[in-house]
Amino acid sequence: MSMKVAVVGAGGRMGGEAVKAVNAAADMELVAQLRRDDPLESILDAGATHVVDLSVPDATERNVRFAVAHGLHAVVGTTGWSAEKLESLRELLATTPGVGVLIAPNFALGSVLASAFAAKASRYFESVEIVELHHPDKVDAPSGTAARTAELIGAAREEAGVPASPDATQSDPLGARGAVVDGVHVHSVRLRGLVAHQEVLLGGPGEQLTLRHDSYDRASFMPGVLLGLREVSTRPGLTHGLDGYLDLGL
Repeated sequence: MSMKVAVVGAGGRMGGEAVKAVNAAADMELVAQLRRDDPLESILDAGATHVVDLSVPDATERNVRFAVAHGLHAVVGTTGWSAEKLESLRELLATTPGVGVLIAPNFALGSVLASAFAAKASRYFESVEIVELHHPDKVDAPSGTAARTAELIGAAREEAGVPASPDATQSDPLGARGAVVDGVHVHSVRLRGLVAHQEVLLGGPGEQLTLRHDSYDRASFMPGVLLGLREVSTRPGLTHGLDGYLDLGL
């Protein structure tokens, strides 16, 4: 029996790719495509069992909570999920056993692997910083991928007892040193011609390791979206990050 999928945010670039990917998947049936201002109730009318949310930050929490409240599994690629919003969603999911939600800052498998490798490597280097580069139409900075990577790196370094990266900067009135996320400096570039790119720079005495991932086309995100759809019903509750569905063995 085919999985019945609704795509919310189908009018956007990512949503359009998701529509094509679901249509091409032999084990899935696209039953609804929702654009801005379309009623969420149409998901129920279409008989969907799974929802892909690729909408906008202002709408994503409402969309996902609607899905969970109606017993639908959700795969989410929209940013805007603060720690408070994630905790609130966990509480809702605790009242709806058997429902799974995956919130993934990035669905490109190479990007997920690069972030995991960076976290592992960061234990062994004195310095670490992140540079993320995206198209100028992106509405948030730093990217969700960079924030997630910094979170993983921060946790790995804290567990290993690695001190903060050395930095003698005393004056930075214009913010040249970038944002600080979980103790990691993150620098955002917005440039026409880019899609989604990230470098993690790791430095030690006399050496540097750079881990870089490039998405040149939004089609690169679709294998991860399809993986999420196929796995989410077997993972009740909330999973944050596609790495939670991968056996990385790190």
